[in-house]
Amino acid sequence: MAARLLDGKGIAKQIQGEIKAEVSEFVEKSGMTPCLAAVLVGDDPASQVYVRNKERACERVGVTSQLHRLSADTTEADLLALIEQLNGDSSVHGVLVQLPLPSHIAETKILDAVHPLKDVDSFHPENVGLVVQGRPRFLPCTPHGVVQILHRCGIEISGKHAVVVGRSEIVGKPLANMLVQRSSNLGPAAANATVTVCHSRTANLPVITRQADILIAAIGQAKFITADMIKPGATVIDVGINRTDDGLVGDVDFEAALEVAGAITPVPGGVGPLTIAMLLWNTLAAARMQS
Repeated sequence: MAARLLDGKGIAKQIQGEIKAEVSEFVEKSGMTPCLAAVLVGDDPASQVYVRNKERACERVGVTSQLHRLSADTTEADLLALIEQLNGDSSVHGVLVQLPLPSHIAETKILDAVHPLKDVDSFHPENVGLVVQGRPRFLPCTPHGVVQILHRCGIEISGKHAVVVGRSEIVGKPLANMLVQRSSNLGPAAANATVTVCHSRTANLPVITRQADILIAAIGQAKFITADMIKPGATVIDVGINRTDDGLVGDVDFEAALEVAGAITPVPGGVGPLTIAMLLWNTLAAARMQS
């Protein structure tokens, strides 16, 4: 029996509708329009697509967007100067620096320079620390999207064993921290998991992944998770987006996993749309904090 498909695209559309209504109410009460400023350095094709999608999403929900395009040879000092300018601009509520940055620019230094109240990606160490302590100012966008999919699709999290394959600062680590908390912004049912984090040095990886009630693949390798690594009936969340000769594929061997999993996210149309929706969520939250 084929697994149930978890429609991230549909859920993102639902959330954006909710955000649009809240933005309208916020503008009416405060006289302020939430504003997201994106900074794009260089001409990476994927980054340009992501930024364009974010601009369109802002327009749909009534959020103002700015795009600051800089050439690939922009100096670190010039980029820091732009971020300082945006930090000081009271009309800008959220600042997003699109990754990856050119190799001559230190990503950590740039991300640390974004003011914590405008850090709508939740990459600043102050915001990361608040997530770890279970009192987040902003939730990181992709992990928050994963939790929203699980919650809105009725997938039980509390008491379940979640295995996260991947330990990145953007997905793996923050998602593990969110799932293990006593509660979440969606309540205790969307937290309280028993969490195992696996990575490239994990021994006997299939033995561990087969124990997962919820298996989350965020390792950045096309079709890395095979059918024999999945517990029958498990929920599989595929965070990966890999460009191959066959087109976009996830970190999960999707066709094979369909026959084993109980529920699964597709690629594309799964987690990806939720990342942008949660960015809009954070931008509205940032505007409220700064109003």
